[in-house]
Order: sequence, then C-alpha cells, then structure tokens
Amino acid sequence: MIEAFFMAISPSYLFYMTIGVLLGLVVGTLPGLTATMGTALLVPFTFGLPTGEGIAMLGGLYVCAMFSDAIPACLVNTPGTPAAMATGFDGHPMVKQGRGQEAIVAACFGSALGTIFGAICYLLLAWPMIAIALKFGPPQFFWLGIFALTIIGSLAGDSILKGLAGAAIGIMISCIGISHAAEVNRYTLNIPELRGGVSLVAALIGVFAVPQVLNMILNIKKEEFVAEYKSEPGVILSTIKKVMSTPIHNLRSAVIGAFIGILPGAGSPIAAIVSYNEALRWSKDKSQYGKGDIRGVTASEIANNAAAPAAMIPLVTLGVPGSAPAAVIAGALMLRGLNPGPELFATDGSLVYSFGWSLLIAGIVVFFIGMFATPLLTRIIKIPLRVLAPLIMFLAIIGAYAIRNNIFDVYLMLLIGVFVFLVRRIGFHPGPIGLGFILGPIIEPNLVQALYISHAVGVQKVFFSGSVNLILIALSILSVSAVAISKFRSKNNTN
Repeated sequence: MIEAFFMAISPSYLFYMTIGVLLGLVVGTLPGLTATMGTALLVPFTFGLPTGEGIAMLGGLYVCAMFSDAIPACLVNTPGTPAAMATGFDGHPMVKQGRGQEAIVAACFGSALGTIFGAICYLLLAWPMIAIALKFGPPQFFWLGIFALTIIGSLAGDSILKGLAGAAIGIMISCIGISHAAEVNRYTLNIPELRGGVSLVAALIGVFAVPQVLNMILNIKKEEFVAEYKSEPGVILSTIKKVMSTPIHNLRSAVIGAFIGILPGAGSPIAAIVSYNEALRWSKDKSQYGKGDIRGVTASEIANNAAAPAAMIPLVTLGVPGSAPAAVIAGALMLRGLNPGPELFATDGSLVYSFGWSLLIAGIVVFFIGMFATPLLTRIIKIPLRVLAPLIMFLAIIGAYAIRNNIFDVYLMLLIGVFVFLVRRIGFHPGPIGLGFILGPIIEPNLVQALYISHAVGVQKVFFSGSVNLILIALSILSVSAVAISKFRSKNNTN
C-alpha cells in the first residue's frame, strides 16, 4: 500500500488524474452526459497511457462527474444524472432563495467528504465489507428498493395519496417494454421502439428538465432570471463550517453511501435516496427539508460520492462491478489483459491500491477545482430566461438522444415532460415520479427472481427470514411510521 501511495502521487499519475477530473466537471454539468458515458468515451484515449495512469484518469473523471451532476440539479432543477435527483430537492430551493453559491459549495465539499470516505473504505475494508455484501441476493435487493420507496412520504408535499400516485406512475413507466417474468410486451402500444423500455436518463430529463423549461417560458414576463444572485465574501468558509457542524449526519450519510456502493447493482442513485430519507428521519427539525435545507444537499452528495469508490470494491475483490462506471473500468482493464478479481488483487496489488489512492486524491482535487469554479458556475442563474430556457432544452434533447442515439427517446422525453408539467399544476410533485422510475427496474427484476426461488423453498423463507431481510423490513416500517406520525402531529398543531 505504501508503494502504491508513492505511485499515486507521482507527477504522471497526478497529471492524468487531474485531466480526468476536469473532463468529469464538463461531463457531469451537461444533463444526460453520465459518468458511465464519460468513462466509456474516455477509455480509447487511455490506451496510449501506462495502465496505472490510464485507470487513474478514468477514476478522476468518475469521481468529478459524481459531484458536477449536482450543478444543474441545484441551479436549474435539472439533475445531470439519476444520482443527483435527491440533491435538487433542497439544492434548487436554496438557489431560489439567493443561496446558489452556498448550495454548490455544500455539494462540492460534501462530495469531497464522501469520496475520501469511500476511498478509505476501498483501501482498508475491501475484504470485510465484501463479506457482508455477499449476503445480498434478490430478496434483499427487493426489500432495499422498498425501503428506498419510503422516501415518498417526505416528497409528497401536502398529499400522501398524490405522492403514492406519482410513484405508481413512475413505476408504471419503468414497466414499459418486455416483462421480466413472462417475456411479453407491456404498455408498448405495438410501437417497436418501446419494446426495449424507456431510457432512464431520457425519462428523468423529461420529469425534471422539460417542466422546468415550460415554467421558465410561462414566467419570462414575470421574472428575468431563475433567481437572484449576489456574490458574497466568506460564503465558502461559512458553508464548510456549517457542513462540518453536523458530524453525525455526515458520517451516517458516508456509511450508507459506502455500504450501498459495494452492493452490485444498487449504485449511487439508491445511496443518495436512502441517505436523504435517513437524514430526514433522524432529523429533529424536519420542517425545512425540501425547502432549502443544506443537510438535504449534503446527505445526497456525501452518500452518492462515497458509493463511487466503494463500487470498485466488488470489482477488485470478486471481479463483479458495483456500478455501471465500474463495469466500464473493468472493461478497460480486461482490454489490457488484466482480469479484475482475486487474481488481480493477489498478483498486482500495487495497481489495485494505487487506484484507491488516486480516487482519494481525486476527491481532494475535486474540492479545490470545485471551489475555484463555484463563483463562475453559479452565474448560470443570471443568464436571462429567454436565453436559458432554449439552452436547457437544447442540452436536454442532446442528452436524451446521446444515450442510445435514438430520436424516439427525445419524443418520449418531451411527452413525459409535458405530462409531468400538467400534473404539477394539480399538486403532484415530480420527485415521487422520478423515484418510482429509478426504483422500478431494481424492485421488479429482484422480486421476480425471488419469487422463482420461493417456488422451491417457500415465500416465507425467501422474503421473511434472515437477518438482512428482517432489518430492511423493520427499517421500512419505521420509516413509514415516522412519516405518518410527523404528518399527524403537524395536522394536530395546525388545528
């Protein structure tokens, strides 16, 4: 590990890793350009580099893209990736209150804390943590998805029923395509393009970006800008102090992110959603969540960035990627003749550990670059709405098209966007719709697989036995109960 540290701080490693960070800043800021797409596009350009430097460059892009996707989520309420959806719940209200710089600084510093914690877990706890992750199978992932769904209660606004209905709509949209159970077409309306399902990124851009653009168009005569912004001295330091004043909240978010990160297939979106839900559940003052609470931003960003390095743990220990970008990095290693897994861990440990050190250092570099870029990035909200609205729509169309190079995804994005815009007018919140769409592809396949297993051993043994299942069930019940009690108390206080 010591040898790997000196490799990671060598000038060549630091140079290429920093280049990756700068590319990640661009990739994450543009809606639709995900960390997965960015790493995939960068792989061919790393072939001319030594293996260590090439992998460090990919890691730098991955880490920074996980932060910079929060920039459009906060500034214009358009999450750059699914992982940033929860960041926008409080980040955009902060911007509307004139606290745009504070929101971006909190996201950047929280991202750095999460990345450093996840990288430390990668370096020190790979084998012990993977032993716990191996206990997760289809039933456990199903209950994890159900637990993540309990955040609906905090996103629903004044009506729980509308929140549940919104989540149901999101899940139904995610069900479009070929069924996981019977391999039959569902909701495709005999349209061939729908058989492959709805693109996740295109749908989320439709849920969040298109309604925002339509609102901007309606408000052009009333408002000139997204929000007021005045650069104030000392915001960076005061925000860092504010974030550090909640150490238990920060540690909880980091632990949740790192643990969920090592679960293959769970990924950063689940980490961010669960962390936000737990931050809300354990908070003594829940009234400000969703209205511009800095803890909502840090809960999401610390968790999804802790999940990024942690997702590499199953890759280097078992050969199983913990996330889509990890799968791309696995492909980059295999193209060089290296097989991720126990063999790589045993024969080329210096490479494995130097990558971990590069991820940790990348977290620090992201912080400094983010702090330098924050005043410039925040000025996006000062672009007049008549210019910003078409610019966001242009980027949204490019992002929706680029995922699968399919113009049909653009049509779906626009259709979903108009639908969400209309239902928002009658009190629906877009959050539950996006949440349902993200969790649908996690809940349904694992439910189907678990049901197949239950045919042999019984439903009770598969779903309602085992410590992990029981813990997740208990947490789901506690989360729902906490929301119900909070709503009941607030209703009584109002009366």
